[in-house]
Order: sequence, then structure tokens, then C-alpha cells
Amino acid sequence: MKEVCRVIILIPCFNEAENIEAVVQNIQAHAKNPDVSAAGLSMDYIIINDCSTDESLEKCAKNGFNYLDLPVNLGVGGCMQTGYKYALEAGYDIAIQHDGDGQHNPLYFGDVVGPIIQGQADIVIGSRFLTPKSADAFRSTGTRRLGIRFLSGLIHLCGGHKIYDATSGYRAVGRQYIEYFAHHYAQDYPEPESILDASLRGARIKEVPVLMRERQGGKSSITGAATLYYMVKVSLYILLYGFAKAKEKKGQTP
Repeated sequence: MKEVCRVIILIPCFNEAENIEAVVQNIQAHAKNPDVSAAGLSMDYIIINDCSTDESLEKCAKNGFNYLDLPVNLGVGGCMQTGYKYALEAGYDIAIQHDGDGQHNPLYFGDVVGPIIQGQADIVIGSRFLTPKSADAFRSTGTRRLGIRFLSGLIHLCGGHKIYDATSGYRAVGRQYIEYFAHHYAQDYPEPESILDASLRGARIKEVPVLMRERQGGKSSITGAATLYYMVKVSLYILLYGFAKAKEKKGQTP
């Protein structure tokens, strides 16, 4: 790493008018912390507004926030890929994914970038399931936790990595995977799919414990019947993609 490590926080935003101001203000406050510069980090952020239909864009403009405004709705995968393209072209060393719904805490920025700076990992995931249970820990509903365990098992089976929080959107990646994700990023439900992809490419993936908060406002896009659709679609993707890569690898074996 260079003497000063340039870090960009990527904030996907779709209808987060209730949350985006507090999210950015928390990030800005943390970025100004003397401990950040003392650790050799320079932190910036960029909001990627994915054609929000509420007042998200207006609030970004009114507050003078750094943002990109997509001309068409690309979904979370296309939104994040746009962020990675920005990070690549602007020459950042590390990119942190940070949701715009208020669930992620900037206090853990040092934890997710640390293993990358130290050369121990290419991708670091902030995991809800490595922390002791406490009143402050939000781990989603029991049904979703069961689904996450199932997806984690599939990724372990197909990709070889044991990931406890496969759907966590709180993660950091180094320069190599900034470049890769700028050109190749899962579109529909990218958190587990991108981890499987990186795992099969030989990425060094590490999890660190984080505490997450409940969504601070607005509504999740995955509720009700969408949850079942999500599980079926992602499970099929993991199995089919893992099978295809295994077959491809077998065909390349002398």
C-alpha cells in the first residue's frame, strides 16, 4: 500500500430520503477523526442515486453531498458496479460498501480495511454473526437468519469459503477487486453472488465482527413474497454457477 491509503465509501441509494442525511453526516464525522489520518487513511464518499422516486436526490443536492445520479434504475448490482467504476477511475486503493439505510456503523471502517492494508485479505466482510448476542445487535428476523445460513452453506459447498454473513452489504475490497467488480458484478442480489464469484477466482476473503442497527427509516425492497423469490433465485445461481465453474476447471485439467 502507498504511504497514504485512499479509501472511498460507496453508498447505494434508492428511496433513502429518510436516512441519507444522517448516514452521510456520520460518515463525514468519522472521516474527520484524527485516528483516521493517524492510521494513514484518506477517506472520501460517493452516493450513487439509483433513480430514487422520493426526495433522496433533492436532499443530496441541498446538502452539497458527493453523488452520482443514474439516468435509469439499474438495481443494487448496477448501482454498486457504477460505484466501483468511479473508484477505479479515481484511483482509490480500497472501496467500502456502506448501505444508505442507516444499518451500517462507520466505527467499523478500520476493522474492515485493516486486513486489506496488512496484506491479509482481498475482501473483508462485516459480519453480524461473529459478535456476541447483545441488546444492541440487530441480526434480522429468524426466517432471514435461517436463509442466510442456507446461502452460506451453498457458498461453502460451491466456492470453498465458509462465510457466516453472506448477505452482508458491509464490506471492503482492495484495488484488485475494485478493478474486477468495476467490470464484473452480479446484478440482481449481488452480495452472495459476488462473494461466490470472488471465491472461485481465488480471492482471500475474511470476515470481521460488526454490530449493525435496524433500518432507520423507509422500507426494505426484500419483503413478503420477494424473500422467497430472492432465496430461490440466489440458490439456483450459486448452484448453477458453481457447477459451471467446476465443470470448466475439470475440462482444463490435463
